[in-house]
Amino acid sequence: MTESEGGEVIGRLRLRLHALNDLALTLKHVHWNVVGPHFIAVHEMLDPQVDAVRAMVDATAERIATLGGSPTGTPGALAAERTWEDYSVGRAQAIEHLGALDVVYSGVIRDHRAAVAATDGVDPVTQDLLIEHLRSLELFQWFVRAHLESAGGTLSTGSANGLSEAGHAAAEQARRQP
Repeated sequence: MTESEGGEVIGRLRLRLHALNDLALTLKHVHWNVVGPHFIAVHEMLDPQVDAVRAMVDATAERIATLGGSPTGTPGALAAERTWEDYSVGRAQAIEHLGALDVVYSGVIRDHRAAVAATDGVDPVTQDLLIEHLRSLELFQWFVRAHLESAGGTLSTGSANGLSEAGHAAAEQARRQP
């Protein structure tokens, strides 16, 4: 890998580091703020996800350092450099959080897949790391979506855009079901 290619990989990993740190904080936020009849199921589902995402954060930071970069894990750097909206749901029903969390997972997975594509042929070690992350991220999104899906496979969030809209759509659909 050339120095220039290494710099590009480090830049991509830096954004993945921010996204994973943000995801870990968001999952913990949901864990603390979920209420309603599905509280305990969601509350207990999230802790293993937090632990796994924190391990991804560490592996990503260590890969940046291995490539000669300096991983930055400060809240200020994350907030200044992120390209996604902040999680906007506070204390809310489990289904509302899960609808919003599905949107979060979709964004993280989409951007991880783009980083996988960008490292193809350039850095197979980083690509392998990101693919490993995707295995767990997609599994965790499936866990979230299992709460949002009908037996026919339709998501209660429908075509909602954004965190708040997805959360509200999921909550509205849940209210309509007997």
